[in-house]
Amino acid sequence: MKYLDLSFADPRRNLACDEVLGEDCEAADDGELLRLWEPSDYFVVVGYSNRVATEVNGAACARKGIPILRRFSGGGAVLQGPGCLNYTLVLKNQRAGSLGDIGQSYQRVLDRHRRLFARLLSAPVAIQGTSDLAIGGKKFSGNSQHRKQRYTVFHGTFLLNFDLALIETCLPMPSRRPKYRQERSHESFLQNLRIDAARVRQALRAIWRADEPYGRVPDERIETLMEARYARAEWNGKF
Repeated sequence: MKYLDLSFADPRRNLACDEVLGEDCEAADDGELLRLWEPSDYFVVVGYSNRVATEVNGAACARKGIPILRRFSGGGAVLQGPGCLNYTLVLKNQRAGSLGDIGQSYQRVLDRHRRLFARLLSAPVAIQGTSDLAIGGKKFSGNSQHRKQRYTVFHGTFLLNFDLALIETCLPMPSRRPKYRQERSHESFLQNLRIDAARVRQALRAIWRADEPYGRVPDERIETLMEARYARAEWNGKF
């Protein structure tokens, strides 16, 4: 598997990068990829079909200068920023699981991550809801996916040392909630793992056997897609 450690200062480029990497793997059909990145500043990103007015406290974000963006995959709204490590996996559909079984495909990815963090933390880690990882019923990882004909893009977050109080400010209670949440507030439902990001990066590379450098970062295409989609109000506020 190829490996790319690449974080952009502009959150819009980070989102565009994930989409372009999925397109490149689909077009070339020459292998799988793991990308790791961490934002340098805060932003909200909603799932493809989310309604911004329902899932985001827009007034609070405006006061704090926090942009609201939309990704190309599903799932709910999240606040991103320093202390939140992101991963992107582009996997062949044969390995990702049956095209018709979203739960199975999440299971194949998240079970690896579950075992990884159980070993790092010496604690029982559970897959909860549709696509969460939790310890003691408190979530530390959320995940989403976007399927193509031959490849699937999985991406998600790991809360390591994040400002959980800021989530309360920027995001209301989500409209869709897993049963295990039990109506808890963000601060009561979420947790930081308080472990070093470099240690997590190394462990993720090892568990996915991501040893080959990804040497052809499509910078021009990332910039083009960002300008055409992620930098446009028509995209970010489409619902």
